[in-house]
Amino acid sequence: MAHYKTLKAWQHAQRLAIECSRAARGFPDYEQNALADQLRRAGYSVSLNIAEGNTRSGAREYRRYLDTARASLAEVETIIEMARDLDYIGPADFGRLEALTVETGKTLWGLLRKIAGISARGPIS
Repeated sequence: MAHYKTLKAWQHAQRLAIECSRAARGFPDYEQNALADQLRRAGYSVSLNIAEGNTRSGAREYRRYLDTARASLAEVETIIEMARDLDYIGPADFGRLEALTVETGKTLWGLLRKIAGISARGPIS
């Protein structure tokens, strides 16, 4: 299996994590220990779980980490929608973050399908 840094899903997730952290800085002070922190942690979790899963020895365990990454991505999507609705981020920032979540989701889903196919055929070599 390819090193995680070469995976498009990880690359998109890394970019998303950085953009989430930048966006969270603009949240009001009273949200820094709540919604902003949650956005940062969920954003980080996507790429961290892709990386950690990639280093695991079996496809089943790898899929479990990818499932966790997908759940964190859904959390990011929800938080950025809340942030938009609460006027913590503007339309341009929301659009950029939403596009990143969509692209990350597509590549993550593709990776998950690939790993599921490998799992059906046998162990990862």
